[in-house]
Amino acid sequence: MTDVSFHDYSTLSADGKAALLRRSETDLSSFVEKVHPILEAVRTEGDAALARFGRDLDKADVTEKTLKVTDAEFDAAFKLVDASVIESIQFGIDNIRHFHEEQKPEAMWLKEIRPGAFAGDRFTPIKSVALYVPRGKGSFPSVTMMTSIPAVVAGVPELAIVTPPAPDGSVDAATLVAARLAGVETVYKVGGAQAVAAVAYGTETVKPALKIVGPGSPWVVAAKRALSGIIDTGLPAGPSEVMILADDTVHGGLAALDLLIEAEHGPDSSAYLVTHSRRVAEEALAALPDHWAEMSDLRVGFSKTVLTGKNGGIVLTSSIEESYAFVNAYAPEHLELLSTEPFLHLGHITEAAEILMGTHTPVSIANFSLGPNAVLPTSRWARTFGPLSVTDFVKRSSIGYVTAPAYPEFARHSHTLALYEGFSSHALAVSPLRDKYLKKDA
Repeated sequence: MTDVSFHDYSTLSADGKAALLRRSETDLSSFVEKVHPILEAVRTEGDAALARFGRDLDKADVTEKTLKVTDAEFDAAFKLVDASVIESIQFGIDNIRHFHEEQKPEAMWLKEIRPGAFAGDRFTPIKSVALYVPRGKGSFPSVTMMTSIPAVVAGVPELAIVTPPAPDGSVDAATLVAARLAGVETVYKVGGAQAVAAVAYGTETVKPALKIVGPGSPWVVAAKRALSGIIDTGLPAGPSEVMILADDTVHGGLAALDLLIEAEHGPDSSAYLVTHSRRVAEEALAALPDHWAEMSDLRVGFSKTVLTGKNGGIVLTSSIEESYAFVNAYAPEHLELLSTEPFLHLGHITEAAEILMGTHTPVSIANFSLGPNAVLPTSRWARTFGPLSVTDFVKRSSIGYVTAPAYPEFARHSHTLALYEGFSSHALAVSPLRDKYLKKDA
């Protein structure tokens, strides 16, 4: 069989261990250089550039007049998608909406910090957000669900999906079904770096947005970085990655089965099985050919590229503690704790965007229907970012209110610190001069 990358972790040098942490998008310098002409063309030419790139880069039949999905295309999508698929989309939407409604922060909270002095937060929706739904290596109505629903729950008034068109100029029908059922009716047929530029600058057809969220290729990630001063680019979500942490209570064939879930996304994905059990590692290696025999040629090709390359394979550690250390150093997007006793391991994991527990919670279920958001930070950004959530679609304002009885004490301490820091106007605003004005207004 094709040689799967196998790493004996305890024997690796420091450089060898560091190499395992690299992702396909770690160095985006070549992409950043190439996206600049695309971004500038969209900024200066608008729809004309979007249509041209749609034809040249996406090989799609699009024109300036067909960049936006029509109501008729939405209606037709429901006739093109099998009823069972629509049912599964609705099942996922119901669970995802329920999860995010529970997650939504209260509109405002205000607490008495000291007698007569109140402070708190108020949350209001971001006015406009663009949702990026990739299509380069497949169709992803699930990404539409994961990006749209928390935005709708948050109450964002202006939502639009940008997604690459198919060769015939259409948008994936299930994506349109998911969009409408989730509550988004604006979809643009534009993808890649040009989509990021379109929602950052705006064109004749595409309305500019304040923020863009959603996973994408290195081209999309590079465009987001280049335009981060123009548009809020949200959490860094690039090519898919998974880590399966398996202990010696499971069969390696099950670990191999789940290892392939994210590996099949594309050749730029990352996928590792980490285990301290040589039996599990060997069983996984033995099972992979049988699993590949059940998959499509396209997905076999993608997953073999990943598992035989520099961004995937099997990592054999010397102990469960060493497995924990590798997981935390890697900070994966998706992590499965594959064990009959997963809660024994949970407390040892501090760096992972998503943690799926036990033998009945494969990434597949989390990606489509469990409820928590499957748009997750990649490339070790799980160390500082969490999953996409309702809070990504709202902004927080601090609220403060000091009553007249509480004012003197706060004024005294603020005056002292203002003088220490050398801010005379700060001090003046809480000096006896203020008392004079307050007496005049009384």
